[in-house]
This record gives sequence, C-alpha cells and structure tokens, in this order.
Amino acid sequence: MKNPVNVAIVGATGAVGETMLKVLAEREFPIRELHLLASARSAGEKVEYGARKIVVEDLATFDPAGIDIALFSAGGDVSKEYAPKFAAAGAVVIDNSSAFRYDDDVPLVVSEVNPEALRNRPRGIVANPNCSTMQMLTALAPIHRAVGIERINVATYQSVSGTGRRALEELGRQTAALLNFQDPKPEVYPVQIAFNVIPHGGDFQDNGYTSEEMKLVWETRKILGDDSIQVNPTVVRVPVFYGHSEAVHIETREKIDAARARELLASAPGVEVVDERTGGGYPTPVTHASGNDPVYVGRIREDISHPRGLDLWIVADNIRKGAALNAVQLAELVIAE
Repeated sequence: MKNPVNVAIVGATGAVGETMLKVLAEREFPIRELHLLASARSAGEKVEYGARKIVVEDLATFDPAGIDIALFSAGGDVSKEYAPKFAAAGAVVIDNSSAFRYDDDVPLVVSEVNPEALRNRPRGIVANPNCSTMQMLTALAPIHRAVGIERINVATYQSVSGTGRRALEELGRQTAALLNFQDPKPEVYPVQIAFNVIPHGGDFQDNGYTSEEMKLVWETRKILGDDSIQVNPTVVRVPVFYGHSEAVHIETREKIDAARARELLASAPGVEVVDERTGGGYPTPVTHASGNDPVYVGRIREDISHPRGLDLWIVADNIRKGAALNAVQLAELVIAE
C-alpha cells in the first residue's frame, strides 16, 4: 500500500463506526491522521483505536480540509448535508447510507463484484450498498457472469443490528422480560421482536413492497449493470443480534447445475462455501457469520420446480461485511489507485 492518508470516520460512535475502526486496525490501513466525528452529544468521548484512545470531535464544527478519505456511517440526512462538503474539500467520501445510492453520478460498489465502477466518481462520493444486497450479490455475481440471471426470488432473515444499537438493546430487554414473565414493550419495532419474526423492513411503498425490499431490486440492477434482472424480495426481521440470512431462489438464462455453481462459488472472492448435507453442514449467523469477513453460502441445490432454477442460502455479518468491511475495502482500492 501507498503512503499513509488522513482519514475521518463520520458516525464513529455507532455500531458500524466502531466496527470500521476494528477493521482499519486489523487490516493495518495506512493512516497518518485519524479523526473520529459524531454529533455534539458524543463529542469529547474517547474511543479506542488499537492501543490508543482518540477523542471524538464535533462534526458540525470540523474543518474537512486535508482529509483524504471520509467514511460516513451516520444516516442519510447527515450524509446529504456533510458528504458534499468533505468531497468539495478534496476527500473521497465512502457513504454507508442510502442518500446517494441511486444517483447516476455516484458509483454503487461491492469490492468483490464491481470494483472498476469506483474509478468513475465525478462528485468524489462512492456509495456502499445495503447490507442485504451486498451479501447476495457477492454470491450471485459469479453465477450471473457465467450463465446470466433472469430472476431472483429472495426472502431475507435480517438481524436487529441492521436497525441499530437501540434495536439490539430492545431484543435483549424484551428477551429478559419474557424470561421473567413480564410484558415486552416494543419501542423500536412496531411489534415484539423477541421470539417473533416481523415481515417488515423500512417504509411501505405504493406497490405494497417496503423500502428495504425495493433496495434489493434497484441496487441489484445498478451493481450488476443489468436492468433486465427481475427481483422479488420479502424482508423479514428476526430475533438474531448479528448476521443476516437469505433464502435465494434464482432462475438463470442458461442451465447451471449445483456442482458447477459450487465450483464458481468456491473460487469467488469473499465467498466461503459451507455446503455439507448433514446436520450443521450449513452456515448460520451465530456459527459462521458473526464477527467474520466472508459471505457464507450453503444449501446449494437445483430447484425441483424450475428447469433453470437454483437455490442457495446466503449468510453474512451485516455490520462487518455488510457495512464496515466493504467501506474499508473501497478505501483500500482508492489509495491503491
């Protein structure tokens, strides 16, 4: 890697920001100066980075001049206000929100799928995809390149960490309450999440789908550069702390058997195949994904209801690979230029 660079993390005290710090340290990212930024409420806090502690600064009063790379993970409103300011000051902004994902002049990049898209960033902003889209396409891209994908049917099983720290606390609190024969009080989610599943993520749209579901449609087409792919998503929130799972059923343009798909996946960057036809021979959020980098794929089988159908089970840590790791990998690609 090249000479060290000046890095800012916006939203440094959130779950994704904290994981970004861990990933930067683990991957020995070449940092000259590191600025941790958050709202005035968090300014002054100290956050660990490797062996040292860094004081959190107030984003509102921070001067972005001299920052080379800014990693944003503080929500869409913050990104809309501050990302253009950092970009105008010369930083490459890697944004984890949905603020710029659908803008034609902002590349939407999964490091293992379409890294070449990163080079064309006229506004100085790069968008990190939604965590569910990211893990799905890391697995599906090699299959799409080999035989083409016509249609994707996907049901997600998304952990509460995707909603944020308050949702993690709500699951813990509700679980404890129920185990003590008390009533759980839903605050973050519209209904109880502990010992339950909720078929709802994001805001309902006019077509009956939710915004989390439509992200899977729009982002898949943009990242793969193929507007003809049909995507039929159902997003479900489940009482899991970390790690999203997806039951994915694809229809390909050319027939591909399970053995060939397994070979493609085994050699795909960022993918680990866990596909034994025995108890525990498949990935789960707890046994494989949580705290780890790869996208895990199992239950690979030919669809008995469709002549060109293939079924897969895809699992990844939504905070790590689905957000923090990909952002750092994109930053690595930027400085490698």
